Amino acid sequence: MSGIFSTNNQDSALFIGGSRVSGQEVRAQNVMAALSIANVIKTSLGPVGLDKMLVDDVGDVTISNDGATILQLLEVEHPAGKILVKLAQQQDTEVGDGTTSVVIIAAELLRRANELIKNHIHPATVITGYRLACKEACKFIADQMALKVDKLGRDPLVSVAMTTISSKILGTYGTFFADMAVDSLSAVKTTDFRGKARYPVNAVNILKAKGASARESSYFTGYALYRPFTSPAMKRSLKNPKILVIDFDITKTRMKMGVNIVIDNPDELEAIRKREMDISSERARMILDAGVTAVFSTRGIDDVYVKMFAEAGAITVTRVPKEDARRIAKGTGASLITTLANLDGDESIDVSSIGSAELVEQVRLSDDDIVVIRGAKEQRASTVILRGANDYMLDEMERSFHDSLCAVKRVLESGAVVPGGGSVETALDVYLESFATTLGSREQLAIVEFANALLAIPKQLSVNAAKDSIELIAKLRAYHSAAQKATANSSHSALKNYGLDLYEGKLRDNVKAGVLEPAMSKIKMLKSATEAAINILRIDDMIKLLPEKQEEDPHAHM
Repeated sequence: MSGIFSTNNQDSALFIGGSRVSGQEVRAQNVMAALSIANVIKTSLGPVGLDKMLVDDVGDVTISNDGATILQLLEVEHPAGKILVKLAQQQDTEVGDGTTSVVIIAAELLRRANELIKNHIHPATVITGYRLACKEACKFIADQMALKVDKLGRDPLVSVAMTTISSKILGTYGTFFADMAVDSLSAVKTTDFRGKARYPVNAVNILKAKGASARESSYFTGYALYRPFTSPAMKRSLKNPKILVIDFDITKTRMKMGVNIVIDNPDELEAIRKREMDISSERARMILDAGVTAVFSTRGIDDVYVKMFAEAGAITVTRVPKEDARRIAKGTGASLITTLANLDGDESIDVSSIGSAELVEQVRLSDDDIVVIRGAKEQRASTVILRGANDYMLDEMERSFHDSLCAVKRVLESGAVVPGGGSVETALDVYLESFATTLGSREQLAIVEFANALLAIPKQLSVNAAKDSIELIAKLRAYHSAAQKATANSSHSALKNYGLDLYEGKLRDNVKAGVLEPAMSKIKMLKSATEAAINILRIDDMIKLLPEKQEEDPHAHM
């Protein structure tokens, strides 16, 4: 096994320091690397998948069954393996779910392509067949498997969210978190310039608090951040605040380094010190005179000026993280100000840079105080407070909840779902095998292997659930074959929605059972996995240069 990764090729005719691996040997290495990565995460697939514990070099522990998270924490050295890691990250960014599935399919496509090449089928033929199969598969999903949800009710959205988190740590809590995901995302609905509805996931803020049961998690409309008001003398709540978000500190102004002032009278020194304080005092007064009643600063505000704000009835929050400051500015219609200087060289505040909201208040959460902004002017926001026993559980809960938000977003924006539980992959296997028989060229072989590779998903789902995968997959293929041969008004046409019931170990109509996934997720998964497999298949030569040796320092001493 270890010999397949050896890069010491004695027959290489390189005139530079390095090694070269060509032909079938490099393909075998690439396929082995892809299968090794897929083997790491394949047991985490499905509603009864298992978790992975990853410990880094400094001892930090991460427990997760999210494919992208696991692969991101692995230190993958093989170049082909890194392609699959990037593939999972891309799927996570674009869709939010299906990161494990896309890696398993890509690895299986590579393994089957390698077998074809060993049987003297040219890689170009395999690549052409894979491209054609992917195109037909995506068209079949859109035309035959996708269910249009024109008037989106609540039930299909909850079903999609529940399907996504069923394989996660939140799956044991029923529809509790699925309902929360739908409510929190529906609350942040916006409309773009084309008049199309958008649901920005970033507008859903997730806070984590230890020390309670997961069922004590809650959500409310508004934006929250883990920072208290700067002074306990300030009001606990403020209605209709005028909000200013700044990226500079309001502290005693000090002269810059290298500035020297020569004075003859000691009284002048005191005047200089007083002027240094007055500069910041004037800035604070300018902010208050502009009508600002709430200041969010990414840096600090000196106690002297905090007292000024408190006496004026204004509130201040300091040390706000930059990302939170940007979100607050965007939601309230404010601007993140880095300086008060204007084009004339003076200092002033532009009224257009001040935002507004309905309420700013300080709320007690567990042992900490948080600031909540409700009724933002520009963009509505919602906050989910996750409760859990420890940091490991809370981190995994956040990842799971974020995946469910992404899945609901895709359904709301695309308006199409497909049945889950392996039904799409099995239907594609049956359809593509039939489609391959219509071709009279060598690409037929590649399309058949592409179809069989898709069965890796329902097979792995069955294995992870400790069920008989051979019997279940055989029955499922028979159902989908009957569905595709049936006429439109035949009772057999409903069999296309059948998939696996992994808890009972039988087949069921997953549309009626509420096991739904975004159609976009499946299409993106197929396209990404196919492209990744093709990119690796095109490689027939790997040249690895040796690191340049550093010259020894003759003056170095041991």
